Amino acid sequence: MASLASRILSNVLNPMFPFKMLLRGYSLCVLMVDTMWVIINAMYAILQAVYEVFSPPPKKSVENEMALVIGAGRGVGREIAIKLAQLKAKVICVDNNEVNNTKTVAYIKGNGGAALSYICDITKKKNVDNLAKQIKNELGFVSMVFYCCGIPSPRSLMTEPPQDIHDTLDLTLTSYFWIIDNFMEDMKVKNHGHIVALTSVAGLSYIKHQKPLSVAQFAVQGLAESLMEDLRVNKITGVHVTLMHIYPFIVEDSSELRMKIPSYFGTITPEKAADSILDSVRRNYPESSVPKHLLFLGHLLRILPRKATVLIRDLLDTGVDFA
Repeated sequence: MASLASRILSNVLNPMFPFKMLLRGYSLCVLMVDTMWVIINAMYAILQAVYEVFSPPPKKSVENEMALVIGAGRGVGREIAIKLAQLKAKVICVDNNEVNNTKTVAYIKGNGGAALSYICDITKKKNVDNLAKQIKNELGFVSMVFYCCGIPSPRSLMTEPPQDIHDTLDLTLTSYFWIIDNFMEDMKVKNHGHIVALTSVAGLSYIKHQKPLSVAQFAVQGLAESLMEDLRVNKITGVHVTLMHIYPFIVEDSSELRMKIPSYFGTITPEKAADSILDSVRRNYPESSVPKHLLFLGHLLRILPRKATVLIRDLLDTGVDFA
């Protein structure tokens, strides 16, 4: 007891004691102010998000933007390219299928739009680097990038065997990284641009016998969030990243595939999906989904306990049934 009292007395008589107490008090005040600042800004962000549900921000113009669409030969990529041209953007159509890509460009030009065709196997880094160099030399600054590869159709999910993990990652993730690496630095320098990342329902839940695809789609989400954080840390406000979750399957009108709960999960055509994607891009949303209301489901699945998320996934059943 005496030794304890002695230690307390020595601390009190220590000439540095008042300074230590003052420093601790200052640190506590800074912590309290920072905590209040975070709480207030978090509440403001929540209120702003709720407000934007009922009053969305205005759409920006894409007129004269140089838009690069990877995978423009078919499906949602083709429709995005067509609709960008209708909005007066200059569209760079890239695909490894020359016939399909040429048809897309011909359709755009036939309807008064501006488009050019480039054929490239983007799973090879050398090809991507050469493509980027050629586009920059011939067309100049690319201000928008849409990567539409690796989004599977329901028929391919049901009838095709799972791909090799390397092939899937090369197409869905690695090639996308190379594309961003070639074009995003120019956007940062000019403080102007937009990167759009598309993920399928495989990035929401595991799909039976498609483990490589699910891994790749989850990875695309991580890449998009990393890009957003990089722009935030470097205080680059003129370059935007939009992460699009395509939760329903995008199908043709004539498809025989149906969802287990079509009234809720739904199936839509590539045309409607492209409309929804471009609506979110033109409003500079950092994250959105097709359809938009299912974005909240994705957020819910991130915070619920594991058992709860499994129950919800089983209810929705992200597989497809033949009608």
